[in-house]
Amino acid sequence: MAIMARFAYASGVDTITLLALRFGIAAGILVAVALARGETWPRGKTLATLIGLGALGYGGQAFTFFTALTLAPAGLVALLLYLYPALVAVLSASLLHERLSAAKLLALAVALVGTVLTIGPASSASPLGVALGIAAAAIYAVYIVAGSRLTARVPPQTMATVVIAAAGAVFLVATLVRGPTWPRTPAGWLAVLGIAIVSTVAAIVLFFAGLERVGPTRAAVLSTVEPVCTVLLAAAFLGETIAPSQLVGGSLILCAVVLLARATPSG
Repeated sequence: MAIMARFAYASGVDTITLLALRFGIAAGILVAVALARGETWPRGKTLATLIGLGALGYGGQAFTFFTALTLAPAGLVALLLYLYPALVAVLSASLLHERLSAAKLLALAVALVGTVLTIGPASSASPLGVALGIAAAAIYAVYIVAGSRLTARVPPQTMATVVIAAAGAVFLVATLVRGPTWPRTPAGWLAVLGIAIVSTVAAIVLFFAGLERVGPTRAAVLSTVEPVCTVLLAAAFLGETIAPSQLVGGSLILCAVVLLARATPSG
């Protein structure tokens, strides 16, 4: 997604319009699938909470992440996003009273060291870009912890549909108020469609399918290929370089994710 976002930006689209298109197209597809399957929609307080999670949580995470991509290398932003598992562990301990085991504390320390090494030599990234990358991870962690209380009451795909539709509504209104800035090239439109269909709809459907088959722990570990792929693709298609210390730092962040996943019982 980070790679396609850079191509979309190169075509002239702005962040608000890009996110309105991303979530609008994805929501349209997911709602159509839900209606075809005859899924039952949540109501009352549960529905209101999901709308809030989408509008503020997922929408806020997307805005900070995509804005960070305009200020910092895509590989760096992708690696910083993967601080969120460590932040989830901290929030779960403080808000949900989950015990921080020795393995989790070790993972948090490893993630912190990895972050310092990853950010250190990023001379081409503005401080604001780095801050927004970390903010994206923090908002995503809050979103996950808040949403974890709803997973027992709402099917995952229904939850994802409401959340994405709510985020789409926010960015659609923002786009209409300030005026859209559309992609000006076919490549830009293809990148937008790729973000909406491949990196949003397909990603959610495939992740939930994998989650059902291998469980949350293995799914969490397997998902660590995402930032690795982003770093490699950014080097191949965007000409981005990454310092050896950043490679070590990124590896430590991913190791922390694996340690956290193994320290969390599969359910």
